This record gives sequence, structure tokens and C-alpha cells, in this order.
Amino acid sequence: MKIILTHEVSGLGAAGDVVDVKDGYARNYLVPRKLAIRWTKGGEKDVEQIRRARKIHEIQTIEQANQVKAQLEGVKVRLAVRSGNAGRLFGSVTPADIASAIKAAGGPQVDKRRIELGSPIKTLGAHETFVRLHPEVAAKVDLEVVSE
Repeated sequence: MKIILTHEVSGLGAAGDVVDVKDGYARNYLVPRKLAIRWTKGGEKDVEQIRRARKIHEIQTIEQANQVKAQLEGVKVRLAVRSGNAGRLFGSVTPADIASAIKAAGGPQVDKRRIELGSPIKTLGAHETFVRLHPEVAAKVDLEVVSE
């Protein structure tokens, strides 16, 4: 199935790209989460609008991405969450929680969709996450999850 990406999807493409994916992946994952729309001849007109919007919000150069990376890696991020006796969390830490913790720690504003978690964070302690700033630049953020 041919789709138009409306947001960046790791391993697939950036917003405004027209890609071919399996029908189930598009129908069950990408389209319901508003990460993509179905490709149509009329939808081709939307591609340019999506690309223009992406350029406005995206970090333009590698130099800018490296500056933001230096800011992110210099910030100590602590996130206080509710936890049980054994150090297990009630639920898990989401990318939105991490984005707000980075902002609260004095770091730059980060889009939650650019935060990549290796696996769900469900325990207290030190964890590392990555923020994809540019297709060639990713910042490592050390996250300390503590009990409230």
C-alpha cells in the first residue's frame, strides 16, 4: 500500500515521504496513530504542504543539531514517579514524561515523537534514552527515575 508519512517514523522515512508498506502495517498501525495518510492523486498536493511544515519545525543543519545535542547531554534529568516496594513503577515512563522532565531540568524543548526508548522503562534507577534530532544526529540522554 502506498502512503504519505505525516510524521517521522524510524526506519521508514520523514514527514512528506511517499513510501510503500504492507497493507496491515499501514491499516493497523500508521494510519490509526496519524503517522501517515493513504496516498491518492489528490493527496500528492498535501505532500508539499507537509514538507514545508516539516522544514519550519525541523532542525535544519547538522551544526544546529550538534548544538542541541550538546545542550541535551549536559542536562541531568531526574523524573519522580510513583513506585511500589520492589522498585517497580505503577505503569511505565512515557516519551511525553521524558520530554517534560527535560524541559523542567532546563534543557531545550523536545518533541516526544523524537524520543526513542529501547524498551519500556518500568523500574527505578538510571536509564538511557536517545533523542533523534536530525537523521544523522542522535543525543544520548541519561535519565534517573526516582520514587516520589
